[in-house]
Amino acid sequence: MSQKRVDFSEVILWEVPVFVRIGNGVRETIDGPREALDYMLNRWPAERGQEYENAKSACRLAIQHYGSLEDARAHFVAAAGEAKIAA
Repeated sequence: MSQKRVDFSEVILWEVPVFVRIGNGVRETIDGPREALDYMLNRWPAERGQEYENAKSACRLAIQHYGSLEDARAHFVAAAGEAKIAA
């Protein structure tokens, strides 16, 4: 019988999601650091400041189980505020 390794980093969720909205678009829910990192890398507005860099780093660390979920969420919230996309 073979055992399959489960990657738990894909299911790490924050206790409270973060809501973002780009322009007049639909409000989107970000549930955890993996989703936040994907959003930052693929959907983030063009202007990217220090909070964006801090959030990317904190989310990567949380995904790899080296950083805290709370820090990743706090940095993502700060980055969303800096980018004016917090909903």
